[in-house]
Amino acid sequence: MSDFDPRILILGGSGFIGRSLCEQLLRQFGGRARITVPTRRLTHAQAIQGMPGLTVLAADVHDPQQLQALLQGQDIVINLIAILQGSEAQFERAHVQLPATLAKACQATGVRRLIHVSALGVQADAPSRYLRSKTRGEAILKEAGLELTLLRPSVVFGAADRFVNLFAKLQAWFPLMPLAGAAVRFQPVWVEDVAQAIVACVQDKNTAGQTIELAGPQVLSLGDIVRLAGQYSGHARPVLPLPAPMAWAQALMMELMPGEPMMSRDNLASMRVPNVASGSLPDLESLGITPQAMSAVLPSYLGAEQGCGRLESWRAKAGR
Repeated sequence: MSDFDPRILILGGSGFIGRSLCEQLLRQFGGRARITVPTRRLTHAQAIQGMPGLTVLAADVHDPQQLQALLQGQDIVINLIAILQGSEAQFERAHVQLPATLAKACQATGVRRLIHVSALGVQADAPSRYLRSKTRGEAILKEAGLELTLLRPSVVFGAADRFVNLFAKLQAWFPLMPLAGAAVRFQPVWVEDVAQAIVACVQDKNTAGQTIELAGPQVLSLGDIVRLAGQYSGHARPVLPLPAPMAWAQALMMELMPGEPMMSRDNLASMRVPNVASGSLPDLESLGITPQAMSAVLPSYLGAEQGCGRLESWRAKAGR
């Protein structure tokens, strides 16, 4: 692969996973990679602007003409765009209509290679709008005749996540953690492992046609994850599991709060499906990646003044 100089379009490249992915792609390919990241607002991409070999453009990827123009001359498209909360129409737009628009744009421009990040738990009769819309998006892409790799991660954690960090902050503020879905099982995967998996798929064309599950080595309940967040942030609090009616009421209350909801009723519905790998599909180890446990990574950044520096040191030791 030393002579492979990829031209890569990353949809959602300014987001949580995208930032780690851009760093790892540039580290892997050096100045030979030409990476384009479209974004609705350039201010959303400040964390990646200035990276050598990376171009950030203001564009609306939901617009068919703009998306087709972005695809011209690209070798690979990586789609990271997803939302966790929203109406039926919003989930449809992000997870179904965009993949359909992307498939047509790939066909029109002759771009064959697509890496699409979906989610564990997808199924047509899933209990949540999130999972059902993800399922429909996958189906559209599978029928498009592309060299498609589907990646299905469990919940993704990392230094800039809105998941573990949220629970750490909440425990700094409150003496008790009332928790909806405390017994729900997850297999948390580190954002750097997810990014490394995408890089591996960029490098290996043989991953086309595969569906790969991205999950960490530990199966943890949500209550376990919250306790780890409290432990490593120095604010451990008792977790109070909520019965189903109170959990529903808590999710509704959070939906009605100003700003982006911390949890919604649709999130709660998603939790009825265990967020763990099936074991019947290729995984991180099939890509040559040894996944890192949440308990090994969290001390690197939670509740430490030098968290970022320690995380960079950890990455260097891990060869990331």
